[in-house]
This record gives sequence, structure tokens and C-alpha cells, in this order.
Amino acid sequence: MNNLSEPIVITCLRGRSAHRPVLLGFAPADLLYRLSFPDILDEDSGRGYQRPFNERHSLDFRRYIKESNSSTIPLTLNLRPSTQKDWKLVEEPGGGVRLEIAANAGKIMAQVDCQHRLGHLGDLPIPLPFMCFIGLSEREEMEIFSVINGKAKGLSTSLLDYHAAQLAEELAEERPELFIALQLNSTEGSPWQRRLNLGGRTTAGLKRIVSLRMMQQAIHDFLKATQILSSQSTEDAVRVVLEFWQAVVVALPKEWADARHHMLTKGIGVYALMRIAADILIECRESGRTCDKRAFTTALTDFAGGIDWSTTGPLKGFGGQGGVKAAVEFIRDARKRARYKVVNG
Repeated sequence: MNNLSEPIVITCLRGRSAHRPVLLGFAPADLLYRLSFPDILDEDSGRGYQRPFNERHSLDFRRYIKESNSSTIPLTLNLRPSTQKDWKLVEEPGGGVRLEIAANAGKIMAQVDCQHRLGHLGDLPIPLPFMCFIGLSEREEMEIFSVINGKAKGLSTSLLDYHAAQLAEELAEERPELFIALQLNSTEGSPWQRRLNLGGRTTAGLKRIVSLRMMQQAIHDFLKATQILSSQSTEDAVRVVLEFWQAVVVALPKEWADARHHMLTKGIGVYALMRIAADILIECRESGRTCDKRAFTTALTDFAGGIDWSTTGPLKGFGGQGGVKAAVEFIRDARKRARYKVVNG
């Protein structure tokens, strides 16, 4: 690059990564930083697909790459179709290709897999290798990111679940538990609206108190126990689960309002309550009663207020799957004793 008005030129090789066309090349880290951007998931708008930036992770890489014997695998980038007016490929003799980028192009490449490596290299001209896809859509980027990072340490499983939801053709049929969890997070009037952590970035101060992965696993157990989808639609199951949690808020308003100091929204509480929801639904079905918000509220009010749901109470010590089973039995026993008191009152 001779001056600020001339195009930026990077010499590359054109080839294929499996079945997709790519460019392979080398460029200074500060230039790649200036030309690229991470597409972080914004939970409020639903745009993007990557986890939030991790300062420590990125600074660790900066310290490492400055060492005399350091190296790294190629950064993975993508020239999006939406930026094509700002760049062009010019074939050269011998199989090479010049990537010519307008001087005022700005950030034209998505960081498919390198946001933490590039994140703190904006001032370092260290040469780095890169592989750049040519014209992937945002959806295709997400697919590749999910494959590359599917087993990555530290990557939110909820973020991968969110990717799966965006990539599914018929989510309600393919993964009903995930569909229902996302409906809880998005439906107006849901106690969980915008309170599930999807693994992305959200509005400051907004309390995401349970992960998407945790909620969908609890719903999976509910669906398995009740077999509700054998006779009703996934949309019906959404209604039942939504009305159950609305009933929890009615029956335990103080505990719900102070989620930080109570177990209702902790892992044990979410798993255990969804299994109690299954118990109530099965009982309604066997007795021929409609299982709706009123039925859930009545059942919960009869016993839930007699349980200490605080984080310092008897549910505090339960953990893991064994702890969930123990917590369920503890709550079932409390419900049974409440019924006995009524019968013998």
C-alpha cells in the first residue's frame, strides 16, 4: 500500500477447502485487524452468531504471538457478498491472485474463526497466515463456525443450541425442547421472556438468569415423562409449559421476585419444577381434568409455600443429576405431606 488513496493489495493463492473456494495468503496482523470484524450474537436483535469477546483470552494470544518462536494456524475469514463493491480478485500468471481492496473499504471480512487472535493485534505488523472464504452468506458462516467450534473449550453450549435453532428447517419437529425453550424466552407475558442466556451479548443490566441449554434439557425431561407430543402439538406443549411457569410466579411471587436468593431459577430448581409440572399434567390427564394455568396454580399453591426455596435452605446441598432426583423426591414428599394434612385436617 503506497498511500491512503491507493487500493490495498494482498497476494494470495486461490484454491478449495474441501468443497468451498478459498484464498490462502499472508498479511500483517494490524492490516487484517483493520479489514475484518467479529459477528457477535446480539441476543436482543437476533443478529450475529459468535460469543462475546474475551479480553483475557485475546491478551494471552497477544503475549504469545510476540514471542520469538511463536506461530499460529491460519486465521479464518470471509469476504461477504454484501461487501463485494469494495474488493475484487485479479488473476495473475502462475495461478496467483491479487485481492484488491478499496482504500476506504473499511471492515469487509468477517472473522469466522479468529476474533480472539486478532482482537488485540491492531497495532502489531506481525505477519499472519489466513484462509479467506469467498462470498459465504451469514448463514453459511454460522454453519462453518459451529462445526469448527462445536467442541471448543469455553464456547457456550447455549450458543451452539441457538445456532442449531437458526439452522434447523423445522425446529418444532426436529428439536421440540429447544423450540419450546426459545418460545419461553421470546413470548410476551412469559416469566422467562428475555431471561434465558443464549450465549451472546445482551443489553447491559438485563438479567439472563438461566442458560438456554439448561432450560431445554429440563423441558426435554418434561416431554419424555409426559409423552405430551404423542397426542398434542408442539404449540400445545409450549402453552402448557408457559402456563406452568406463570403459575409458579403466582404461587411463589416473593421467591420469584428475588431470584438471586431462591432456588426457583437455579439449575436444581428449574429441573425439579419441570418434573413436578410433569406430575401435575399426568394427574390432570388421568382424572380427566384440563391442565391449564389455573390447574397448575391450584396444585402449586397447596404445597409450594410450605417449602423453603431459599439458597440457604434444604435444597442448597443438591447438585448434579443425583441431586435433581433427590430434590424432586424432597418436593414430592412435601406435596404428599400437604395433601395428608388436608385429608386429615
